[in-house]
Amino acid sequence: MLKWAKVGLMTPVILGCYGLGLSSLPLAQGQVRSLTLRADIQQANAKTGVVTASGNVQLSYPARQIQATSSQAQYYSRERRIVLSGNVYVLQAGNSLRAETITYLIDEGRFVAVNDPNTQVEAVIVIEDQDVPIVDN
Repeated sequence: MLKWAKVGLMTPVILGCYGLGLSSLPLAQGQVRSLTLRADIQQANAKTGVVTASGNVQLSYPARQIQATSSQAQYYSRERRIVLSGNVYVLQAGNSLRAETITYLIDEGRFVAVNDPNTQVEAVIVIEDQDVPIVDN
């Protein structure tokens, strides 16, 4: 089930993990999976639980088949969300999403993408055809 919102001025596009055709299930509570952030600069705040990565950010989350690039990433450990900003590109199991800002809600397995007012979010979704006949026009 793909969850969409109208794309327009500051309107988010919401893509559910399962709507992208993935067979992965949510991680069991307490199950540990690694998320790797690479960047030119990284800072962590022990009081707030926020990790900020800046410059040539590369994110890898193999448990969810997610790879992403952006100018900046912030991981909010307490809220269990990742906010990527600045020319964001997310790839998940062959599906992709491009926007100025993309938030990934870890527990929900959901992306929320927002672009600047005059541009649109781009989603490329792989659809498997199952014995659908080809129709020539």
